[in-house]
Amino acid sequence: MTNLAISPTNKSNEEFDAKLRAYARLIVEAGCALKPGQDLFVRAHIESAPLVRLVTQEAYAMGAHHVTVRFSDEAIERMHFDNCPMDVFENVPGWLAELNNSMARNGAAVLTIDSDDPEAMSGIDPRKLIARAQASHKACKEFYDALDFGRCVWCIVGGASPAWARKVFPDLPEDEAVERLWEAIFTTVRLKSANADEAVAAWRAHRDSFAERCAWLNSQRFDALHYTNAHGTDLTVGLTRKHLFNGGGDTTVDGVQFFPNMPTEEIFSTPDRMRAEGTVVSAMPLAHNGSLIDNFSLTFKDGRVVDLHAETGEDVLRSIVETDENSCRLGEVALVPFDSPIRNSGVLFYSTLFDENASCHLALGQGFPDCYEGGLQMSAEELLEGGVNKSATHVDFMIGTEDLNIDGIKADGQRVPVFRNGNWAF
Repeated sequence: MTNLAISPTNKSNEEFDAKLRAYARLIVEAGCALKPGQDLFVRAHIESAPLVRLVTQEAYAMGAHHVTVRFSDEAIERMHFDNCPMDVFENVPGWLAELNNSMARNGAAVLTIDSDDPEAMSGIDPRKLIARAQASHKACKEFYDALDFGRCVWCIVGGASPAWARKVFPDLPEDEAVERLWEAIFTTVRLKSANADEAVAAWRAHRDSFAERCAWLNSQRFDALHYTNAHGTDLTVGLTRKHLFNGGGDTTVDGVQFFPNMPTEEIFSTPDRMRAEGTVVSAMPLAHNGSLIDNFSLTFKDGRVVDLHAETGEDVLRSIVETDENSCRLGEVALVPFDSPIRNSGVLFYSTLFDENASCHLALGQGFPDCYEGGLQMSAEELLEGGVNKSATHVDFMIGTEDLNIDGIKADGQRVPVFRNGNWAF
């Protein structure tokens, strides 16, 4: 089933196909936690068609009721942005809104396969990105609410593509770059062989490995986190009174355990949207909707971004902050040690899915209801009042460096070391 778009040439097709099939089963069984009789909704670029076929096959083998696939093409997407007027992006076609909303209504698991070219949309009008995000969030509210409030399983995974591989490994011929990228993806998702059973077991053990640190962080009841390093970061982020730290996967309101991101190395929580003070400096490039943002900083006051600078992609960074009235506020704090498997691989993926798991990061925009006590049973308005941000966007950016220090600050002012020199302090 492989083709030249994704199949490495220096190994036998049989060996690669076996590992890709194991990856597909890992995605369906562990990532999507698919149940017999359940629908699966797959969103992917056309370069990932061979992987999508295997995912579909594995889903039906596990008893899926129906698999719906929506393919897209970056080259055509670019043509849309270059040629269509603004009103195209301000409106979501009825069929597309119904597709997304009906998937949520039916309780489908939602799988996204990320194979984006990090620079496919470089130079487009960022106002069109804002318009599309706003229109999509409004027209597909039923869909996004189902994901945000734990009613549907969702999972994002990576799939190598030639354009992405060329960016990650620019000094290699394209076929070798694709092969290296696939190897890197398989390594990050703990797929050591074509034995899917071993990989699924490894992910179950990986989930358990987060429990002790999450328990310690939750027991501290920090009021805020203070970030500092020699690169210019000096930021204090307040935490909500009922914050929870999670990691190693997620659980639906029905008790289904799944992995929203594969890979995952982070322990994360939702901060108080009204309390962020100071400046944070990026540690890695941010690939956002086909554009790169690099060497940037954000300054916060009373929880809002009040100043920003970027050597590359400042207009795109500004478009993120201006997506809606709350996209200038934080929706996530995430802790990842500098000494982590993905960072130690030496690969800069130019993909947030991977790079955020190599670095402590923050996110602008939507917060997580499941990181607030009782949040999954609350309305968006109640969560907002409790300090959980509400926005049409959620954009992670990496801030972890080898000298990053993080202190937890308690309500009485006591400071407790959380990170020292980029790694856990406890």
